[in-house]
Amino acid sequence: MTWEGNIRKMHTSLHNGEAQYRLPLYDITTPGVEVNMNELVGKEIRIEFEGEIHCRETGQLIKKTFGEGFSYKAWLDSPLATESIIRPELSRIHEGIALRDKEWEIRNHLVPHYTYLSLTSDIKVGVTRVENIPSRWIDQGAIEAVAIAKTPYRQAAGLIEVALKDYLTDKTNWRHMIMDQRTNSMSLLEKRAEILELIPEEFEEFVLWDDEVMKIHFPVERYPVKVNSLKLDKFRLIEKKLAGIKGQYLLFGDNTVINLRSHSAYRIKLSAE
Repeated sequence: MTWEGNIRKMHTSLHNGEAQYRLPLYDITTPGVEVNMNELVGKEIRIEFEGEIHCRETGQLIKKTFGEGFSYKAWLDSPLATESIIRPELSRIHEGIALRDKEWEIRNHLVPHYTYLSLTSDIKVGVTRVENIPSRWIDQGAIEAVAIAKTPYRQAAGLIEVALKDYLTDKTNWRHMIMDQRTNSMSLLEKRAEILELIPEEFEEFVLWDDEVMKIHFPVERYPVKVNSLKLDKFRLIEKKLAGIKGQYLLFGDNTVINLRSHSAYRIKLSAE
């Protein structure tokens, strides 16, 4: 089988505790096929990049991407790249103030959000819309995750995250995550009990004291023992056995990996035996 199109972030879901992956391939900006990537684990696959990158918003042919698949201008203008996506505490749409696109921010930021803990390479704190669970946790390669607060809008969840950054990281060591290595011996439930006491009093009404921990298994036959990351700009043809998928990474049998999310808008041909 062969599929062709412009990469987007893999769509993720959870079935019987295992992460499910579907890779959308667009015809420039038009949705096209979705490839069931779980079915390709254990098979020899071929990814071919012939040099075409199309801005995910305008369809313009570009030489390099900014953010996740944007031209520079689109990255500056698109609500999908607004600063409050990376820094939720900057959102002010609940005050009627938009950073870029009022209607988009009402739909996406003036809605319920979680502040959560997830176990990736370490226990980290993060923020996401309620509707993004469990996809958000799968995307970052979390093997366990739990919501610790539910807020009515994005900024409040972000302010809780900021208050906890003195005690927790908000970053994932992607190499350790891919190698299935962890640097924290404390359980997620132990950390939650410790952290809930540190949430500022002004946000106590949003605290979830006993939310359930979600456990996630990934379709991986073999984790790499060391990591070499591939970029399509340099390696335009990849022919390898797909040993697994974790986060938004494809893991190959020879300890190489590729982050498909960072290649959003790249046009490829994908084939499998």
